[in-house]
This record gives sequence, structure tokens and C-alpha cells, in this order.
Amino acid sequence: MTVTVARTPPLTDRPKPARRRSHRSSLVPWMFAAPAILFFVVFLIIPIGYSIYLSFRGFRVEGGGAFGRRVETWIGFDNYAAALTDPEFVAGLGRVLIYGVIAIPSVLGLALLFALLLDTPRVRARSFSRTAIFIPYAVPGVIASLLWGFLYLPSTSPVNFIARELGAGPLDFFGYPALYFSLANIALWSGVGFNMIIIYTSLRAIPSEIYEAARIDGANELQIAWRIKVPLVSPALVLTGLFSVIGTLQLYSEPATLRPMTTTISSTWVPLMKIYQEAFMNDNLGGAAAASVVLAGGILLFSLVLLRFFQRRTFGENS
Repeated sequence: MTVTVARTPPLTDRPKPARRRSHRSSLVPWMFAAPAILFFVVFLIIPIGYSIYLSFRGFRVEGGGAFGRRVETWIGFDNYAAALTDPEFVAGLGRVLIYGVIAIPSVLGLALLFALLLDTPRVRARSFSRTAIFIPYAVPGVIASLLWGFLYLPSTSPVNFIARELGAGPLDFFGYPALYFSLANIALWSGVGFNMIIIYTSLRAIPSEIYEAARIDGANELQIAWRIKVPLVSPALVLTGLFSVIGTLQLYSEPATLRPMTTTISSTWVPLMKIYQEAFMNDNLGGAAAASVVLAGGILLFSLVLLRFFQRRTFGENS
């Protein structure tokens, strides 16, 4: 009779404990997210923290007479008080608000209109029209401002040429209040395409059965657009509206690019231009950092309030 003896497998062939495998598997997502987290910390968290640190520092003169020294020191909330009471900074905020009242409804209204038109059945050249509307968004803001700036100048504007030939005289695109509409036109030209794509994508996600049921009940395309499509894409409208508000409060490239073409736009015409002047022209990094923190905090607070308001209106009181 043959006796078979079971051989014990070597240690290297034994299965690893489940706890060790689960520990390694839990590290895999963090390994993939590590580059993004690193970039987020290095290029966002650290600069924000350093800006807040600079906002509490400033220069003081130590020593009297001709031998005084300009020394950087901790000054507390003095920079914040100076930023909030600066008449140029406050006036810049007022100009941005006027600009936003003109630009934001125009951009969102046209974006919604184009998205609804492209989503109608039997529309022709849908792909070409969608691309043509979106292309201006791909043009950098500085280049777009230069292009429109030359169209606004009396010596190079074809509109002014036609107006002079008709005897209407030159049109002042850089005077008040036309300047606000001139800047809003640049935002309109470049921002409609981006917002239209977001709204149009949201429209394409709506089930077609809803439209078919509405047509069976006798609704025409205008009624379907107003009573079905617009309410269903309201989350996309809230998102695009929030982006537009944030972009408006961060207005900089358009007035800064048009400033050499006119004397109407000053070096502190909007808050970001004021911050740039304080930081790089007046060598006041603390004051510029404090103004930046005030502006960023205001944008964050306004965005949260706006988002909460529209969230209740869109998703109900219990959201």
C-alpha cells in the first residue's frame, strides 16, 4: 500500500492575506489622484495662503528725519480698511456692476435662443451653425479686444465711415454710456458660443418622448420650447449664469487692451486694473493682496448666495 504525504507549499506560494491586498487596493485611487492634488496644492492653495499672508503686511518708516528706513512689517487689517475705503476701487466695482447688467442678460439670452433654435426639428446645417457660433470663443480675449478696438476707432471703423457718408457724423464708441455697450459687445461676441454649447448639450439630454407627447396634445414648437425645454434646462442656465457672474467680476483684459485707444478708460477702471497698478506700479503688494482677497471673497459669497437662490427656485424649497 502506497501512502501519499501532502506536501506543504513553500511560503512564496501561499496566498497573501486579504488585509494586505485590500490595503494596497485602497492606495490605487490616491496614486492616480496624487498629481492633481499636488498641482492643486502648489498652484492654488499655496498662492492663496501666501496672498492672505501678504495682505496683513505692509511698509512702515522706522526712524525719524532723513535717516528713516522703509521696513516691511505686520500691519493687521490696515490694508483691508484701505481697500474697502478706496474710492477708485469702489468706483471700479460700480462700473463692473453696470457692465454686468448689460452683458450677462444679453449673453445668456442669445445663448439660450441659439440653443433652442439648433434643437428644433428639421433644422438645417446644425453642425455648421453650432461650430460657427462657438468659434469666437476660441479667440483669446486680448485678440478679440484688439479686433473690436480697431472697429471702434473713428479712423479705422467701417461703421463710422458709413455714418460719415450718410451725414450722421462719427460715432463715439468710447464715450459714456456707449463704452459699457462696446465692452459688452466683446463679451457677447466671445461668450455666447460657450454658454450655447452647455445649454444645447442639456437640451439634447432631454428624452424625445416628452416632446412627442406634447405634440400629440397639440403643443406647437414655441410652446414646447417655453413650457418644456426652458424649465428642464434651468440647471444649465444656473450654471452658465454663475460662470457669467464670476467672469464679469473678473473683468480685466477687455478694458486693459482698449485703454491705449482712449482716454475714457483709466488705469483703475475696474478692480483688477486697480489691483495690478497697486502691485506692479505702486509697489504695494500688501494692498494689492488685500484688495484681491476682498474681491475673491466677494465673488465667493455672491456666487454662493446666487447658487442657493436659484437652487431653491429650480429644485424646490427642500433642496
